[in-house]
Amino acid sequence: MKALGERQITVDCDVLQADGGTRTASITGAWVALRLATKYLLDEGVIATDPILDQVAAVSCGIFNGVPVLDLDYEEDSNAEADSNFVLTGSGAIVEVQATGEKRGFSQAEFDALFGLARKGIGELVAMQKAATGT
Repeated sequence: MKALGERQITVDCDVLQADGGTRTASITGAWVALRLATKYLLDEGVIATDPILDQVAAVSCGIFNGVPVLDLDYEEDSNAEADSNFVLTGSGAIVEVQATGEKRGFSQAEFDALFGLARKGIGELVAMQKAATGT
C-alpha cells in the first residue's frame, strides 16, 4: 500500500458473458486490469515501486456425474454434485477456497482432485495473465 501513496485504484468487474465461473472470471480479469493500471503508473513515473506482490487468479471446479471437472459450464454447474471456487496466487498460495456439497457430501480424495485441477487451471491462467500484460 505504501507504494501507491495517497492513490486508490478501484476495479469494478462486470461479467458480460459467462457460464458457471462468473465470479472466478472477474477475479482473474481484475488482476489483469490492476496490473495494467500499476504498469501505467510505473511507466509514467507516478510511482517508483511496483505495488503488486504476486498474481491472483481463480477457477471453479466441481464434481459432475461423479467426475471432477475444471471450469464447469452452465449445465455442469447447475447439476454439480459438489461445487467449489479456488483463488490462488501466482506462486500457489491459497487466498480463498469455497466448496459445497450440492447434492451430496464429497470425500477428501475428491477434494484433493478438485484442488489439483484448480492448481493446473490457475497455472494456465497465470501464464495467460502474464502474456496479456507483457510481464
